[in-house]
Amino acid sequence: MRGVLWLLAGLVLGSAAAAEQDAAPPALEAFLAKDVFETIKLSPTGRYYAVSQPSDDHGTVLVVYLTETRRPHGAFSLGETFHVADFWWANDERLVVSGGESSGSLEQPVPTGELFAVNADGSGASNLFGYRASQGQQVGSNIPRRQAAYASAFVIDPLPDVPDEVLIAVWPWQERGARSDPYTQVERLNIHNGRRQRVARAPVQRASFVADQRGEVRLAVGAGADNNTRTYYRDRRGSDWQLINDEAASGVGVYPLGFDVGGRHAYLQVEMESGPDAIERLDTETGLRTQVLRHEASDPRSLIWSPDGRTLLGARFEAGHPESRYFDPEHPDARLVRSLEAAFEGHTVVLSSFTRDGATGLLYTESDRSPGDYYFFDAERKSADFFLSRRAGIDPRRMGERRPVAITARDGLLLHGYLTLPAGSDGRNLPLIVNPHGGPFTIVDTWAFDLEPQLLAAQGYAVLQVNFRGSGGYGRGFVRAGFQQWGRAMQDDLTDATRWAVDQGVADPARTCIYGGSYGAYAALMGVAKEPGLYRCAVGYVGVYDLALMHRRGDIPQRRSGRTFLRDALGSQDLAAHSPTRLADRIRVPVFLAAGGADKRAPVDHTEAMARALEEAGVPVETLIYRTEGHGFYGRENRLEYYRRLLDFFDAHIGETRTAAR
Repeated sequence: MRGVLWLLAGLVLGSAAAAEQDAAPPALEAFLAKDVFETIKLSPTGRYYAVSQPSDDHGTVLVVYLTETRRPHGAFSLGETFHVADFWWANDERLVVSGGESSGSLEQPVPTGELFAVNADGSGASNLFGYRASQGQQVGSNIPRRQAAYASAFVIDPLPDVPDEVLIAVWPWQERGARSDPYTQVERLNIHNGRRQRVARAPVQRASFVADQRGEVRLAVGAGADNNTRTYYRDRRGSDWQLINDEAASGVGVYPLGFDVGGRHAYLQVEMESGPDAIERLDTETGLRTQVLRHEASDPRSLIWSPDGRTLLGARFEAGHPESRYFDPEHPDARLVRSLEAAFEGHTVVLSSFTRDGATGLLYTESDRSPGDYYFFDAERKSADFFLSRRAGIDPRRMGERRPVAITARDGLLLHGYLTLPAGSDGRNLPLIVNPHGGPFTIVDTWAFDLEPQLLAAQGYAVLQVNFRGSGGYGRGFVRAGFQQWGRAMQDDLTDATRWAVDQGVADPARTCIYGGSYGAYAALMGVAKEPGLYRCAVGYVGVYDLALMHRRGDIPQRRSGRTFLRDALGSQDLAAHSPTRLADRIRVPVFLAAGGADKRAPVDHTEAMARALEEAGVPVETLIYRTEGHGFYGRENRLEYYRRLLDFFDAHIGETRTAAR
């Protein structure tokens, strides 16, 4: 679809701009290359568009282009360690930027909670909010100093009707050693002088907020140390918060989504006692809640918005291929999205960024084989012209199909997942890599383009990802079914899925491995310990392998809410019996372990203990530890070396001839 002009009235197809490439899949470097850009947004009048672009010296730069000429107009950066986490057009000539930074020995940038502002031409840069805003910790010689704020700020609403302010949520930093979770508050932030005005205090810890279309904060949801959510509503600024749901009493969570144009009705995602979540419409005057959308199997996976980005039209669900549903399918904006979905058949279409008058916009499209493309959209002509691809080195025609699968577990629970097949494959008798996701709770594998399975499929491997119990996307009961089931029913789901692939003739039973990261690494090592004859090898990446250690080390047990989570979701009984470090003598196949020495979520102690246990048991084990990496490898050379080692490992144990240069 690249280089193609789409006319929604008649759907006229032009010729592709690029010539056909040969049939060889991309080299490893193409998969691991940085995105051409990270985020792109039109200014309110459409005169400019702004792009966050990775730079050659490892940071990211915010670049503003003139839309008419597509030439650079201005740029903002604070050096090679600075990263643009996100940005917003506050008005047509000034942007607000959320910053991140690579610091110390850690490769991966982390958000700093700071907010900056800059004019479209790159002038007038200002540190609006953050710990370095004070004198003596100034960032950049031309950035005015402000009062330091020892907190993190996140933009809730750019307030398009208020050109000089944005709405932010402020999360106070806890003092070292503090075990409680913070109370957040909402403030209006002046984008020129950094002055702040509080407009709401959270009625609950760890609160997030939703404002109506006038910028009034009227909904909040958060949770204390018990991790039970509480949801509140208020009529207007200054009104008292009213509790509309307490999960501890109702047994379900209620999560605010947005308001309708008039502000009378709010939309809520509501968990059900059984089955998937629903979307309800709350009449704020009467308190009446009416169910307006619910899928048979899937929670709302993403929301569908009007071109203004503030009017909720419906939601996408995903029990296989994505499926869009609308509150009113005949709403003019819903009809627009439906026509675009028909034009870009086989793709998800998002109205990404539009001018205030709705005349011009950016469409974002993606599929299982496409990492994502942007198109300029002309609302009057109903036409979309190709603009940019997120990954220039990835040709969707060379990628593998992600085939939805449904598998029945041994206890009758229906599991949904995806099987990525090598391009051109008949899907029979293939070397298979079972790839459980991390998390594990509430995380979900989807149909959208997934880089790692595509990378493996390009080497000739089929990749099976199954949303085992505990995964998100299929209702509260499905998530809770995984509580205290590490190494038990959650593991059985993966075993059943592997055997399903063999029984279906997809997998060669003599060439099957299991590989995952974080929780997925735990599941990989438990898989070869619990089912020693099922897999030929295992790989654990930034994993946890000792359940007792999880209760003592890492960032999760540092807060009361984290310790509550570990007790509820992991349990405290029989930890040794379900810890791979204690089961190494049952493992009969080669293992590859990789970890980051600066990982706070899964400290490297887990990997080192697992490697020692395997060596003592006489199990062949390879290790790769980067001391400067955290919970996932970020540095380009580190990633290249890791994936070369990974592919060499699979080739040695279940592979045939390599199919692409590495």
